[in-house]
Amino acid sequence: MKQITTPTLTPRRAGRLRALALIPLALVLLTAPASAMHIAEGMLPKPWAFGWMAVCLPFIVAGFLSIKKKVAASPRAKVLLAMCGAFAFVLSALKIASFNGSCSHPTGVGLGAILFGPTATTVLGLIVLLFQALLLAHGGITTLGANVFSMAIAGPFVSWGVYLLLKKLGAKPAVSVFCAAALGDLVTYVVTSFQLGVVYGNYVEYLSIFAVTQIPLAIAEGLLTVVVFNVLEKYSKAELQELSVL
Repeated sequence: MKQITTPTLTPRRAGRLRALALIPLALVLLTAPASAMHIAEGMLPKPWAFGWMAVCLPFIVAGFLSIKKKVAASPRAKVLLAMCGAFAFVLSALKIASFNGSCSHPTGVGLGAILFGPTATTVLGLIVLLFQALLLAHGGITTLGANVFSMAIAGPFVSWGVYLLLKKLGAKPAVSVFCAAALGDLVTYVVTSFQLGVVYGNYVEYLSIFAVTQIPLAIAEGLLTVVVFNVLEKYSKAELQELSVL
């Protein structure tokens, strides 16, 4: 009788299977109703809207230069860069009901900040927010600058700074990644509350309402980012070393 053998599941093949398994989840998330805490179209007066756009421009330029430099030094990092963008897109499309018809959601930008730095993550965040505004009615075009500043500048800079600080202090990678991702998420919502508060005069109200749902979400995002980082550390260790993450 001829013996039947089963094909060996290599790490690369296993990684592809895991990626395919995430496709249905992504489709569910992307077809959910879009009413999250990106600042919606028309919520900011024109001076504030264009002012935030102007503030973001230097970070975006620096981000493109940073990506060009990192990709030139490590061409294999292109896949990780695309993965960080997809990670942020899917997570920030996941919405949890909050109060008064509003929603909270994770940001997903902490991972990109840890791997590629804050300015490179600004470019990823810009792309994510632009596509969400155009395809999902999530956020807006006139409020794109404000949303980029809160989610793709303030959050990533905090995540990057926290990760480097804890790494320097000798903390375990899992602890550093968790704190970086969770605090970056929380700071995004603090800045968003400030952006709305300075216009409508109720900063504390925005902050207190979204803290109820955003704190658990920040913890969940921190844990999920640790899981993804551990997988990358196992299967993409060479790339992480080239990026000076490890």
